[in-house]
This record gives sequence, structure tokens and C-alpha cells, in this order.
Amino acid sequence: MATLLRTVQRWCKQSFSASTTDETTAIAKSWCQDTEWLAARHRFLWQRLQLWLLLALICLLSFTLRNIYDVFFPLKEFEKLPEALKTQGLFINVAMLLTLLVCFALHKTKFGHRYPELLFLGSSLSISLGSQFFATLKGFALPDTLGWSLLFLSQAIFIPVCWHLHFLTQLGLLIYYFGVNTVFGLKTPLPEHPEIYNVTFILYVFWLCAICDIGVYLYDRLQRSEFYAHKELESAYQKLKVAEAKYRSIFENAVEGIFQSSPDGKYITANPALANIYGYSSPEEVTANFTDIAHQLYVDPSRRAEFVRLIEEYGRISEFESQIYRRDGSIVWISEKAYAVRDEQGKLLYYEGIIEDITKRKQAEEALRVFFHAVSHDLRNPVLGTLMVLKNLLASPESKISISRSILERMVQSSDRQLSLINSLMEAHANEVQGVVLQRQPIKLHTIVEAAIADLEPMLAENQVTLTNWVTADLLLVNADPTQLWRVFSNLIVNAVKHNAPGLLLTINAHLEEDKIYCTVSDNGVGISQQQSERLFDLYFQASNSRNSVSLGLGLYLCKQIIHAHGGEIGVNSALGTGATFWFTLPIS
Repeated sequence: MATLLRTVQRWCKQSFSASTTDETTAIAKSWCQDTEWLAARHRFLWQRLQLWLLLALICLLSFTLRNIYDVFFPLKEFEKLPEALKTQGLFINVAMLLTLLVCFALHKTKFGHRYPELLFLGSSLSISLGSQFFATLKGFALPDTLGWSLLFLSQAIFIPVCWHLHFLTQLGLLIYYFGVNTVFGLKTPLPEHPEIYNVTFILYVFWLCAICDIGVYLYDRLQRSEFYAHKELESAYQKLKVAEAKYRSIFENAVEGIFQSSPDGKYITANPALANIYGYSSPEEVTANFTDIAHQLYVDPSRRAEFVRLIEEYGRISEFESQIYRRDGSIVWISEKAYAVRDEQGKLLYYEGIIEDITKRKQAEEALRVFFHAVSHDLRNPVLGTLMVLKNLLASPESKISISRSILERMVQSSDRQLSLINSLMEAHANEVQGVVLQRQPIKLHTIVEAAIADLEPMLAENQVTLTNWVTADLLLVNADPTQLWRVFSNLIVNAVKHNAPGLLLTINAHLEEDKIYCTVSDNGVGISQQQSERLFDLYFQASNSRNSVSLGLGLYLCKQIIHAHGGEIGVNSALGTGATFWFTLPIS
């Protein structure tokens, strides 16, 4: 008996401590690694245990009522049973009922919440071993196949988790039945079948237990898989909600209008920005009011057909500019970028894209055209005409002109300066509206610097400038427009010369800093105040110390536009009396 108790104790420890290496505890240990799944299974076991205890109480109560009925009205089915079993069966059932009531009460306590496994084993063994203890005390074995079947099947159906608990319940009962009855040499009370087991009985018990345990194991695995699938689905749903909220925020707060339109010319969706462009207070008004985009929206209804044709031909459109009517009847310009959305079979579902209000840009472009026309005809053409006359006079023999050549040369220089100022003015405004157009290519910076110095050599010599070039040929390549960079170096050199007295020392340098080239043009001149430095690159700003120079303040502004177009930065480090260092950066190729 002591050996039997130690065996049962060992199995209990294995069940709850997960300290062995057999397959049962290995599975339990693998499940325990996921505390979330373990907690969910624990809750399921506790909830189902309550239902099973209630069912067991009702079931035992029904058999107890049967025994009471048998006392007053003997049943023929009990005629062959031992008298002790017939007379005391009622007390056995009452004892088991009391045990189940105790377990049912414990189930509601903290102990029951924390240890539902112990309640499972306790309630199961109290039912299965109660009648066995009574039979042992009365000196016979009791093969209660009906009771075992009801017990094991009901547990497998109502508590289909933790198959090792089911196995322990079955094992404890079978060890007691076969072990104790064999040790004490007990027989069954049935004369025709006195043996405690036979082949059919063993097969029945084996398959009853095996079917119950396998069913519980498979259901437990299915439940575990469904739990993880549900968690993954829940996680995906949460990510989807976050993504939806993020893109909904982008959709709702975008500056550009976002739309989806049907092939028959209706708006399916619109965002607040699109409603604002069209003059409506909400996206719902846009989708409700526009049923024929071609005639309701476009000033020229044929633009919708052109929109569709270009998408059909190229798959998408970009910068599709049109005039449209706003809600109040006013006309504005829009630019559309869109593409066709199709299903897996290639069927067109809808058009999707963004719309930008470009009315101000169009007005600026029109103003720029007027500006260019005025400057070109009212300023540039007269200067060109005067310049042509002066150059023709200079080309004539000296005897045919009464004005001295020095005066004519000064007039030509003045006209050249005026023409250069007009061209710079036109370029500055064109770049302001349209941006600097670059023709990028990998170049060596030292060749650009040498070209700029060579072109300015006469001016440098006239102003007695000493220039030192430290830009070497082994510097990394830059991806840049060589003509525009030449203009930057030329403007910075000319700017230093014209704002300082003759005899200036100039130094040009460039070196690698992380992922960019850092270039400098330094002088030892009069320097620049902090107030001037802050506005030096603004349009039309002129320094107060310009020496004998007619200028509109465009040179440094153009330098800033060119460097920014290359993706770099530009600035100046200076103070009065300490010279100035103009610097700019360029991304390496």
C-alpha cells in the first residue's frame, strides 16, 4: 500500500510541477511557457469544472432517488446484488453527494480559483473511489463499469482540457481496483463472474480511457491553435485599426484633395481638402452633388474625356491641369494626379488620385509673363538697340565719329552692365517661380574652380587680388550642374572683390565632411556685420560697403537658389574688421 501511495504522489507531483521529461510534462511545460495561453486554459478549466460539478450533483441525486425508491418498491434489477450493497448503496451516494457539495463550495473560493486542477482530481476520485472503499471494507471487488463510463465520458465532454488530469483520475482508479483487489484476493459479488477482470473487461476499460484521453488531447490542441489564431487575428485587427487611423488622419488632414471617382463620372470618396478646393463645407456634399463630373466640374467638359483617355493610354496621369467651377461659380485652376484601380481580372473599378489648387501658381506665372514682357520690351530691347549702335560706332573708322573712343567704351561698358542686371533680374524671378533647372553630372570640383578663376583673371589683376586655390584634384566627385556651380564660385569671388579695397587676399578651399563637400571662399577684407549677414542672401539686398558698383542685390540670392537646388546649404561667417568666409555644401556623388 505504501508503494501504491508513493506512486500516486509521484504522478501528482509530475502533473503540477512539470519537472519530468516525459511527453506529458513536456507538453505541459511547453504550454506553460506561454503564460497568456496558460491563464486562458486555467479560466476555461475553472468555468467548465463548475458546470461539471453541477451536472455530477444532479446525476448522483437521480441515482440516490432511485435507491430511495428501491427501499420502498424493490427493483428486480437489484435482486442479484449483495444485500450489503443494496442496503448501503443509498449511504454511499449520500456520502458522494456531500463530497461534491464540498467541492462545489470550494470552487467559489480563492482556493478554487487558484487550484481548479486539485478540485478536478478531488471530485473525480471521490466519486470513483467512494464505492471502491465501501466494497473493500465489505470484502468484495466492485467493477462499476457504468459509473466509470459516466464519469470519464462526462469529464471528457464537459472539461476537454489538461488530458493528463483525466489520465491521472483514470490511473488512480485502475491502480486501486486492480492493485488493492489483487493484493487482498477479493472477488466480485456476482457468482457467474467472480473474477475481478477478463479480456473483454480490460479491453472495454482500456478503450474507454484511451478514447476519452485522446479526445481531450485533440480538443485541447485545437483550442490552443484557435486561441493563438484568435490572438494573431486580434493583433492583426489592432494593427489594422492603427493603420486605418493613421491613414484616415492623413486622408482627413492632407493639404491636397484626395478622391475616388467612378468611371461614369461620380465622386465615390473625397477628403476635406478637396471639399475646400471645390468650395463645399464637407466631403459628403461633394459625393452627393457631383453626379456628372465632366459638365458639373470642368469649364471645358472635354477635359474629363481627355482625363480618361490619358489614363487608359498610360495607366496614370500627372500634372493634368484644368479650369474648374467652384460651388459659388468662380473659376480656379487645379492639377490632377491619378491612376486607374482595377480588379484581378483587369476590370476598371474606379479612378484614384490627388488634386492641388494651382490658381496662385497660374496667377504668378501670368504675372511673370507680363513682367518678362515689360522688362524685355521696355528695358532690355532699348539697351540692346543702344548697345548695337555704340558697337557699330566703335567699329567705324575714328575719322567718321566726333566722340572720343574712351567715351564710347564707357558707354558700351555701362550698357553691358545694364544688360547684365536686366538678365539677372529676369533669371531671378524665373527661378523664384519655376525653380532652378539643373543638368547634373559627376564632376571634379577643382576644374570648376579653376575655370571660374581663369575667367575672372583680368578683374583679379586689375584689383591686385592675391588668390590661393586649395581645392585639390583628388576630392570626391559631386553630382552637380557645372555651369551653375561656376556661377556660384564666380559670384562669390566677384562679391568679395567689389566690397573690399584693392590688394585683397582670397582663399578658396573644399574638403569632405561626412556625406558632403564643404566649400569656402574666404577674404581678409572689411567684414560684414551680424545684421547684414542675416539678410545677405535675400532678394534685392545690397550691402552698404559696395565699392563703385551698380547692383540689384541678385548675385548672392542666385547663389542661394543654385545651392538649394543641389540639396545643399549656404551661409557666411563674418564680423566687422575680420574678413568674411562664405561657405556652402554639396552632396557627394
